[in-house]
Amino acid sequence: MNQFGQNFRLTVWGESHGAQIGVSMDGIRAGIPLSEEDFAEDLARRRSGAPGTTPRREPDLPQIVSGLYNGYTTGAPLTVEFANTNTRSQDYANLTRHYRPSHADLVAHHKFAGFNDPRGGGHFSARLTLGLVAAGVVAKKMLPTGVSFATRLTEIGGCTDPAGFDEVLRAAAADRDSVGGVVECRVQGIPLGLGEPFFDSAESMIAHLLFAVPAVKGVEFGSGFAGARLRGSENNDCFTDVGGTTVTNHAGGINGGITNGNEIVVRAALKPTPSIGREQMTYNLTTDKVEPLEIRGRHDVCVALRGAVVVEATVAIALANFIR
Repeated sequence: MNQFGQNFRLTVWGESHGAQIGVSMDGIRAGIPLSEEDFAEDLARRRSGAPGTTPRREPDLPQIVSGLYNGYTTGAPLTVEFANTNTRSQDYANLTRHYRPSHADLVAHHKFAGFNDPRGGGHFSARLTLGLVAAGVVAKKMLPTGVSFATRLTEIGGCTDPAGFDEVLRAAAADRDSVGGVVECRVQGIPLGLGEPFFDSAESMIAHLLFAVPAVKGVEFGSGFAGARLRGSENNDCFTDVGGTTVTNHAGGINGGITNGNEIVVRAALKPTPSIGREQMTYNLTTDKVEPLEIRGRHDVCVALRGAVVVEATVAIALANFIR
């Protein structure tokens, strides 16, 4: 379904080219100071405009329509809406039956018997991550005082040197192609003891929500896959005090699914944007043949550029679910 969470519950709704998209949240304690201005910084981090991002520009002005009174949360469900003001649905007219490779077009048509909204990807569009970013702003306010996030792109198109990112993006754009990336999120100040064994461990909840983000195809914590190539003596984090402080942090701040008080380190791999300008050979339902497809529309060269704040928001939402 379109709902996530227990203690902090959210529902995302809307379509890429519909009138609105938004998020409704429940489980927010009363008395948290909140205003529409509080969303500005994180929404700006997601907004397009930089090289390598989609030319589609939306103001993304949040409108809080419930759950707020006199500048404070009321304890009732909080709903934040965003208007879609810059749509060009005609760009997707040729995609309703000629399916984009690696996109949700074919599976959505099959699952919903053709009644899905295909414009801009409809409900499967990365535009829906706007609601996750808004929920992340609220989630951060629910976390204990002193919690801080540091999120960055560590890799674009296989390049791990930030100085080379622009050239990778230029080359992909010149080829009418796209590239993926890796986002690393670090969280300081999370207390010892968050997480519920067995199925609601800290890693399980964070990974669950990260994999709901369009384009995320891999998640790792701490040393992650690199740890599988180490010996236990190399990968173990030895404790230095009763508070759980460790010499190293290969576990990424989580042991047995429970936060250990050290920095949480999680990385998400985002695939290359599937909508590219290059001609591709793919199945056309209308003709029942594999035929050339050229995708029109406005798309990111690297969705990871705007995905960093989305990854951060999802981690915050997952952690907020452990706060009672």
